[in-house]
Amino acid sequence: MPVLYIIFIMYDLQIFNQVKNKGLEKYEKFDKILCPYLKKYVVFNRKGLEHISTKQWNRARLSSDQFLRYKFIHLAPIIISRSQTLQEYEEKMSFERVRINSRWEKRAVNTKYYGFVAILQTVRIKIVVKAIDDNEPYFWSIIPFWKQEKSPINGAVKRVFNNGDLEDQ
Repeated sequence: MPVLYIIFIMYDLQIFNQVKNKGLEKYEKFDKILCPYLKKYVVFNRKGLEHISTKQWNRARLSSDQFLRYKFIHLAPIIISRSQTLQEYEEKMSFERVRINSRWEKRAVNTKYYGFVAILQTVRIKIVVKAIDDNEPYFWSIIPFWKQEKSPINGAVKRVFNNGDLEDQ
């Protein structure tokens, strides 16, 4: 592996770690936020933070996915606090890990997902809030919108971050 390529990887890793640490710092400072649409407080707990880093329990997300989520995490409380319109809603029975008798088990529970989309700082972001069995809703995910482009050279598909420019969509 050429030395220049190794330096580039190390530089990318350094930037990733800076963005991740800054995002973690901000997330730790978040408190409950009143959501006008839900008319309830949305909490920022460990589950939402874990979901930013992992797709499923014990399965890490790609670092490029994590990077964008941590980079824009500071927008989550702003979007939740201003959301008066719901863009997406899903209700289903799902298996959730719950602690029962000092061990973890998966149980079927009624789960509601609320999706709020906003454009802030020229970035289009979707925030997902999750509620289990009508308990207090909590922040679940932040999804920066991107589009997929085919490379003109080899036809490979890659994600391109969408900055909200409607002309390029």
